[in-house]
Parts: sequence; C-alpha cells; structure tokens
Amino acid sequence: MINRILIRTRIVQIVYAWYQNRNKDLRTAEKELLFGLQKSYDLYYYLLLLMVELTNAYEARIEAKRNKYLPSDEDLNPNVRLLENRFIRQLSRNKQFNQYLNERPMSWSEHETFVKNLLEEILASETYARYAGEATADYNQDREFWRSIFKQFIHNNEKLNEILEDESIFWNDDIEIVQTFVMKSIRQFSEENGENQRLLPMFKDEEDRQFALKLLHDTILNEQKYRQLIEHHSEKWDFDRIAFMDMIIMQIALAEIHTFETIPSSVSLNEYIEIAKSYSTPKSGTFINGILDAIVADLRKNNIIFKQ
Repeated sequence: MINRILIRTRIVQIVYAWYQNRNKDLRTAEKELLFGLQKSYDLYYYLLLLMVELTNAYEARIEAKRNKYLPSDEDLNPNVRLLENRFIRQLSRNKQFNQYLNERPMSWSEHETFVKNLLEEILASETYARYAGEATADYNQDREFWRSIFKQFIHNNEKLNEILEDESIFWNDDIEIVQTFVMKSIRQFSEENGENQRLLPMFKDEEDRQFALKLLHDTILNEQKYRQLIEHHSEKWDFDRIAFMDMIIMQIALAEIHTFETIPSSVSLNEYIEIAKSYSTPKSGTFINGILDAIVADLRKNNIIFKQ
C-alpha cells in the first residue's frame, strides 16, 4: 500500500528535517522514515475502522430509540439493513484487520460527535434511501453501498481531513492517496474469502522498503556530489539563493537517478517536479525541471548514466 509516491514525499520531509537538526544521525533518520511510513499504513486501518464505527453508531442509535419511554412503531421496528450489511460484517471479523488493531490500538471514541453527525448525513442521503428501500440485497450490493458511501461522504471530507491532520502530522500529505487505497480494498473484497480476505500489505514487496532506505542513505551520504552537480548547472542563478527546499528536492532526485537503474530518469524527474509544486515556491517546478534536465543530459553525454 505504501507506494513510491508516498515514499518520495516522506523522504523529502525527512531530509529537510535532517538539515534542520544539529544532531545528525543517519540511524535516527532511518527510524523516523520507517515510523512515518508506518503511520501512513495506520491511516489505512483507521479509515477502515471508521466504517465499522459508523455501523456501531447506528446500532447504538437503534437501541436508544427502542428504550425510549414511549417508543413509536418505527422505533420498535427499525430498518436494520445497515446492521445486516455483509461487507461490514466481513470487515469487522477480518483476521488481518483485528490483528492489526490489537497490535496497534486505535479508536474513534474521541470523535464521537463527528461519527454521529456523519452517520446522520448518510442516513439522510438518497444513496442510503435507495439501499434501505430495496426488498433484498446481495453481497455485491452491500459492498458497493459502502464503496459509494465512502466515496460520497468520507473521501475529501473537509471536517474529516481536519481531524486526521490533528491526529498525526504524518497524515497531512497522506489523506487523499490513502483514501483511494481504502476504496480499492473495498472493491477487492469477496464474500468467498470470509474473515481471511487479504487487506493491502504495508509494502507491495521488500523491494519498495529497500527503495526507501537506499534512497535516504544515498541522498545524505552523497550530498557533496549532488550539490556540486546542481551548482555547476545553475551558473545563471545565484547558487546561494536557491530555495532550500528546491535544493533538497533536486538532491533526492539526483540520488534516485544515480542509484536506481531500473527507474527511467523521466519518471524520477516528473515525480520530483510534482513534489516541488506542493512543497516549494510556485516557480519551483519549472526551475527544478530546467536544472535537472541539464544535469541528466550532461550525465548521459559523459556516459555516467545510460537509462532514458
């Protein structure tokens, strides 16, 4: 689940912090990188848990109405389609899901008001009305209901984003992409897999984990080499006045271009230009593109790199 877009972004943050810290220790930086990536994976489970908590909140709502002093017929005979949703039942019983929550406990209890308000929005929606009004619903309909709800009410929810940003500084830049992974997971659920349904792993494979560590190490250990290349190819600019974040991004980009032969240079350039648009000045993308293009062209000319 932790893809290379998240890895590159996290390394930009870690390397920036490295140069702000007087007590520079590579092992500490490595631990901070892995901790940050672990927090990104926590967010994936936290959002899965939100759907379970919404269902639990609906069950509590039904019980409260049943226990009223003078309950109505509707209070005594509520629509329980949401409680009988087979996708949510499967998720709540999922072995991988429950094992992770046992090992890394997390809860929405501090945001009970948000959960209740979000539930009310869902219950008032046309999406819920159609679902609750169906005479019967199969597993696929149960699953697609929650995928629609997630996309409509949870994805890009401003109030939710504020909560997540307050919960962890590591989630500020992860929210949107992790939400897409949750929707992907919902789509992949199959009734036949029962409680053994596989959730997305933290890393696709060991290669991605090693990519993260190797990129961090090469960026820091070969700082002088990469900064000399940047200085040489920025003659038209005052080197000392290049934005610090621009320098960090170019240094990491060059580390990736030098270190990973299987990643095309064009891919690396595009990824870091996009990061620059979010993390540096409005003109940084164009500036970084020009400098890195010139460096890569020179490296190819001198047969230092051979990839495209």
